[in-house]
Amino acid sequence: MYDIQSIYQAKSVDDAIRALQADPSAIVIAGGTDVLIKIREGKLAGCSLVSIHNLTGELSGVTLSPGGDVEIGPLTTFRGVTFSDVIRQTVPVLGEAADMAGGPQLRAAGTIGGNVCNGITSADTASTLVALDAVLRVRGPKGERDVPISEWYQGVGRVALAPYELLVKIIIPRDNYAGYTGHYIKYAQRAAMDIATLGVSCLVKLTDDKKTVDDAALAFGVAGPVPMRAPSAEAAVRGLPIEEAIAVIGKAALADVNPRTSWRASKEFRIQLVQELSARALRRRIAELTPLLQETRELAALTARYYDRSYHRHERYTI
Repeated sequence: MYDIQSIYQAKSVDDAIRALQADPSAIVIAGGTDVLIKIREGKLAGCSLVSIHNLTGELSGVTLSPGGDVEIGPLTTFRGVTFSDVIRQTVPVLGEAADMAGGPQLRAAGTIGGNVCNGITSADTASTLVALDAVLRVRGPKGERDVPISEWYQGVGRVALAPYELLVKIIIPRDNYAGYTGHYIKYAQRAAMDIATLGVSCLVKLTDDKKTVDDAALAFGVAGPVPMRAPSAEAAVRGLPIEEAIAVIGKAALADVNPRTSWRASKEFRIQLVQELSARALRRRIAELTPLLQETRELAALTARYYDRSYHRHERYTI
């Protein structure tokens, strides 16, 4: 049973904002994969809900703007992100990350907007959106504003949504993905239906001769209280030959992270994962770009057996 005091089905985004103003204690529900569990557990017992579940016309879908920016509606499900033609052609690493969330039922109902708005460091899409320097567009009584994702996460379970505001669009600027390729690795205790012990998303752009790292973006989930970039590691590998970059990226990332001990893993183990998975993510992506790492390419193919789905392969490591 779900102890819900009331639920209001919003007819539009502006209608949802008005409903939130009328009942400041109300909670927004979209896919419900987080909120309903909290209600069932008693954490939100007796709450009032404002449902935006039916606002797919305004808040769902993935499109490409005239300038090449990827625009994602927050009601787009994980499955919708993974199988979007736009995502496959522009930022397939985000599709990989979305395909790591929970199981098939959750991915069919849970939304990328909910994954971003819950403010949880282990959210599977969060680290990739951070690596891509996404922009979050929100709307409230005072209109719309854009929030860089670097300013979005305010602490554990807290994001930069002001009262009565809704997330209405996730934007990935073209300059942040054009010429880059990426890879996401989730390390978990089980091969499916589990929260990340650590997640890492790595984007890389090579020079024209495919021998040197021109630029890189590295971001983590569960390496601190919020999803975070690793600027020290990114700076350390720029301009390095690819083998040197792979050798130094993991150690350099330690300057940027602050993992904690939990029942899932100790701080020391997470530090080891930061070093190892940073190198693996970079190695795996570079291996698919250049013939210079044939041995690495073979290793990538071997590790890909851990996880294989419909149109792509990616890695999920387990304890």
